[in-house]
Amino acid sequence: MLVGLLTIHIHLHGISSLKAKRGIVKSLIERLRNRFNASVAETAAHDSKRLAVVGISVISNEGRHLDEQLDKIINFIVNDGRFIVGQIQRETFTSDAEPPRL
Repeated sequence: MLVGLLTIHIHLHGISSLKAKRGIVKSLIERLRNRFNASVAETAAHDSKRLAVVGISVISNEGRHLDEQLDKIINFIVNDGRFIVGQIQRETFTSDAEPPRL
């Protein structure tokens, strides 16, 4: 089993309230969940009007598929247009645990 993790810093300009920021971030989170079947959450900078940190995880049994999914997610976010993407941190974890025998 492979787990891919993205931590993405999103910079929002022209936002005057936390309510407006949360609307954009919530919309992005829902679109990512629906389109990529990924686990997504805002993980930091909750009280900042201009910054959001979004964590995304994807699980796969094949490395190539995992890399493709993470690439597609990054491209989707970069092409959104409502914000500027800052730092992107990408990690992959491997589990060597054997599945239970039935």
